[in-house]
Amino acid sequence: MASPSALFCELREADPFFLMAGPNVIESEEHIMKMARQIKSVTNQLGLKLIFKSSFDKANRTSAQSFRGPGLEEGLKILEKVKTTYDLPIVTDVHEPYQCEAVGKVADIIQIPAFLCRQTDLLVAAAKTGKVINIKKGQFCAPSVMANSAEKVRLAGNPNVLVCERGTMFGYNDLIVDPRNLEWLREAACPVVADVTHSLQQPAGRKLDGGGVASGGLRELIPCIARTCVAVGVDGIFMEVHDNPLKAPVDGPTQWPLRNLKDLLEELISIARVTRGKKKMEIDLRPVDEEF
Repeated sequence: MASPSALFCELREADPFFLMAGPNVIESEEHIMKMARQIKSVTNQLGLKLIFKSSFDKANRTSAQSFRGPGLEEGLKILEKVKTTYDLPIVTDVHEPYQCEAVGKVADIIQIPAFLCRQTDLLVAAAKTGKVINIKKGQFCAPSVMANSAEKVRLAGNPNVLVCERGTMFGYNDLIVDPRNLEWLREAACPVVADVTHSLQQPAGRKLDGGGVASGGLRELIPCIARTCVAVGVDGIFMEVHDNPLKAPVDGPTQWPLRNLKDLLEELISIARVTRGKKKMEIDLRPVDEEF
């Protein structure tokens, strides 16, 4: 497996973009192994760089009764098996500083959840592992905040940092993706990732039959947001994928069906091949004469 610096260079130079994909949470070893094999099969056919994603613990669930996953120890064992069996880099998230050392022994990319993007101790602990750090922009943050979050990682001695757009709060129970953020996030001086599935969450937007609420979502708009992000010229796409989204224990409404993964990625690759979004357009404000 590539060193953190080598992996970071691969991500920065990915053509046309890299993909972070996998089910939201580890449901079982059997399920995770199946998903890794099938997603890798798709990306191999398309020539995309894949980083496999799944969480060992969903610590920020809306309800205390929500499924959280197998936990740190068991979850990392499963992710390590994925890594060695399929020769895939792994991305998973941390919620507390003490988790970073153990996670850094398995994961190639440590992800900072959006709610925690300003937590200095967590960012520094993650940075000190030396692994690539993917910081999700808080739903409550302007894109300019991410320049500071990225700098916290660099000041801790780790230059390998990514920033990730995942939507902005738009009133109650809703998010919106502002394409301008994808441009402004470049001020953090690092590769920009677009989370095209969490961006369509409706936090606490679904009432449960037995009382309480859970996250809803607008799965049907995932292609719309993904097309937009690729056209703007993001460096990477983050996408949660499930073989049976209607039965997913967590975030089912915003997980993309495995059956549709190849079709969507083929279209996104086509868009990325023709857009010039990764290069800033030089604007010429000189007055125009008759001939120009």
